[in-house]
Amino acid sequence: MDDTDLKLVTLLRHNGRRSITDLAVELDTSRATVRSRMDRLEADGLILGYTVILRADAVELPVRGIMMIEIEGRAAEKVVDTLASFPEISQIHTTNGRWDLIVELGAGTLGELDSVLRRIRHIAGISGSETSLLLATPRSTNARL
Repeated sequence: MDDTDLKLVTLLRHNGRRSITDLAVELDTSRATVRSRMDRLEADGLILGYTVILRADAVELPVRGIMMIEIEGRAAEKVVDTLASFPEISQIHTTNGRWDLIVELGAGTLGELDSVLRRIRHIAGISGSETSLLLATPRSTNARL
């Protein structure tokens, strides 16, 4: 990806419904160039799709955290499937090193977060965890309303 592709992707991340004309003006290029770049990025698998951000997704939960999880044996797939059913979990990441998974989660209160953490710790296959509260997010690439 060159600089124009990076700028195009950034614009689309913030508003995937922007018109080709609007994107072309912003990028100081032709509509045909924007369309062909979008087609190429999609064909190459760099753009997987476009999405809708619901109001509920745009509201920050007041208590957020990151939970690092250690999995015993070969239970990773089952643990991930179980975690995916938790509405409080926004993202699940696999990783290397000390922890097998990193989970981003949020709740309305500390008590609610504590309840979620206790439920997660009781999932079969989880052998250890460590949680850190997120205090502030000075920068994020997630689009917000």
